[in-house]
Amino acid sequence: MSALDRSLRPTSGELRDFSFPQVNRVRLPNGLDVRVAQLSRLPIVNVSLFIRASEGALGEEHAGLAVLTADALEGGTTRRSGSELAESLEGIGARLSASAGWEGTNVGISCMADRLPEAFAIMAEAVREPAFPEEEVRRSLDQQLATIRQREMDPGALATEYARRSYFSADVPYARAVDGSVESISAISRDTVRGYADANYRPDGGGLVVVGDVGFDEVADMVRTHFGDWEGTPEQIADFTVQPASLKRRVVLVHRAGAVQSEVRIGHVGAARSTPDYYALSMANMVLGGMFTSRLNLNLRERNGFTYGVRSRFTFRSRPGPFQISTSVGNDVTDAAIREAMIELIGMADKGPTPDEVAAARDYAAGVFGLQLETSGQVATRINQLLIYGLDEDHYDRYRDDVRAVNSEAAASAAAEHMRPSQAQIVVVGDADAVAKPLEELDLASVEIVAVD
Repeated sequence: MSALDRSLRPTSGELRDFSFPQVNRVRLPNGLDVRVAQLSRLPIVNVSLFIRASEGALGEEHAGLAVLTADALEGGTTRRSGSELAESLEGIGARLSASAGWEGTNVGISCMADRLPEAFAIMAEAVREPAFPEEEVRRSLDQQLATIRQREMDPGALATEYARRSYFSADVPYARAVDGSVESISAISRDTVRGYADANYRPDGGGLVVVGDVGFDEVADMVRTHFGDWEGTPEQIADFTVQPASLKRRVVLVHRAGAVQSEVRIGHVGAARSTPDYYALSMANMVLGGMFTSRLNLNLRERNGFTYGVRSRFTFRSRPGPFQISTSVGNDVTDAAIREAMIELIGMADKGPTPDEVAAARDYAAGVFGLQLETSGQVATRINQLLIYGLDEDHYDRYRDDVRAVNSEAAASAAAEHMRPSQAQIVVVGDADAVAKPLEELDLASVEIVAVD
C-alpha cells in the first residue's frame, strides 16, 4: 500500500448526471407568479410566498420596518390570537416563518403533503388578515432593538457596519443595517406596522413557490381559492441607484481600547446579480477567497498562520451589493495580514486565476450543486431566486454547463472589471494604540481613526 502524499491535491471524479426538477408555472391576473415543482421522494411540501415589501424601498427614517413587520406577522390574525395560530399550526404539524430583506418579504410554511390544504389556508390568513396585536409588535420591537444593541458591542458586526458605510454612499440603503437602527426602530408603533402591511403586502410583482409531493393542478386550485381575489401593487417600490462612498482607497481604523485582535474588512461596491460576468466572476472569487483552497486562505492561514480563516465574497443583489474580504487576526499581524490580502487581491485583479485554479473551482461548483438541492426547502429557495431576480426559467437546467464553460481568460476579465484594489476600503476594528503605526507604514492610504462611544 503506497503512502498518501498530502502535498498533492486530489483529482476530481466524474461529474454525475443531475437534472433540476421540472417547474410548472402560471401567472394570476393579480400579478402573482406561481411556480410548482413536484418532488415525490418524501411526503413533504414547502411553500414560499414572496412579496416585494422590501427594506430597499424604505428611507432611513423607516429602516427596519419591513423586517419588524415580517417578524410580528406570526403574532395572530383577525380570526385567531397568536396562541391560537400557534396551536393551529402545531395541530397539523406545520411550521410558519416570515422574514424580510433588501429584495422583499418571504412568508413560508412547511408541512406533510396531506396537510397542505389546511396549511395553505393558514398561511393565506396570516398574510392577508394579520392583526398585529400590540403585545406582539412590542415583543418583536424589543427583540430587534436588543439585536441591534448587541451588534454594537460585537467587533465583527462593528467592522461590517463600518465597512458598509465605507463602501456605499450614505443615501444608498445598503450603507445601513437591514434591520435598522435604534432610532428608526424606536419610532415604530403598532399603527406603523399595520399601515405598512396594508399598503405593501400585495401580490403584484410577487410570487408563490410550492415544492414537494403535490401536483400542479392541486396547487393551482388552492392558490386561486386563497389568493385569486387578492389585489394590488406594493405602495413602496425600491428605486435607488448604487453609488460608492469613495473611489479612492481608504483605511479606516475603529478604535477599541484593549482589543487583542483586529477584525478586518476589505472591499468596495461589487456587481448586481444580473451581471453577464456572473459565472466568470464567481469562479474568480472562488479562487481568490471562496474555497478552503483559495489563494487568501492558503496564504493567510496555511502559509503564514495569521488567522483561522479568511473569505472573500460578492453579495449579488438586484443592484450591486458589496464585494468583501473578511478575516480576524491578532494585533501583532494585523498589518502583515492586510498586506498579504492586498497582494492577493491585486494579483487576482491584474493577472486573474490560472487555468488549473479555474478548473478546480469549476469542478467544485458543479460538483456541489446537486448537494445543495437535496431538500424541498433548498429547491424552493432556488426557484424563489428565479422570480426575485428575473432569471431565465432554464437557469438551473443550464447552471452546471454554464459554470463549466468558464475559462481562465473569462475569469481574469471579470476579475479585472469587478475587483478594484485601487478603490478598496480597508476597515479595521481594533486597538489603535497597537495597530495604527504599522498600518500607516503599509503606505496603502492615510489611516483615519474613528473613536466608538
